[in-house]
Amino acid sequence: MFITKIRPRVSETDGLGHINNTTIPIWFESGRDEIFKIFTPDLSFDKWRLVIVNMNVDFVAETFYGKEVEIHTWIKRIGNTSFQIEEELYQEGVLTARGTSTYVNFNFETRKPEPIPDHIRRELEKHLRKNPEEDQT
Repeated sequence: MFITKIRPRVSETDGLGHINNTTIPIWFESGRDEIFKIFTPDLSFDKWRLVIVNMNVDFVAETFYGKEVEIHTWIKRIGNTSFQIEEELYQEGVLTARGTSTYVNFNFETRKPEPIPDHIRRELEKHLRKNPEEDQT
């Protein structure tokens, strides 16, 4: 599991004092940085291999300005050319959002998906979510 901490900003807050629902997917993407590095260690777009093909977010509770959040990120499933990420957002130990996203290992020159290389697959497997009940904060 990867943990990313974020301090909510005033600009991310809506008129009700909640973090705007368009912000949470952006925060989830921040939690994927270490996964991106598995595919492209220097994060160079010249060598980039990933495209997102699906994203889902469930808003479970309000997230507020002024209180740090933690994004927990796991690998949920690994296929031949794609993999699914599972993400949860916590504020003061309370689950406020959860989501999934699916990425494809993509060759931008041929414009086609490619199998995930074995060495990358092994790294992804280290971050598979084993038992969700044990991961709760």
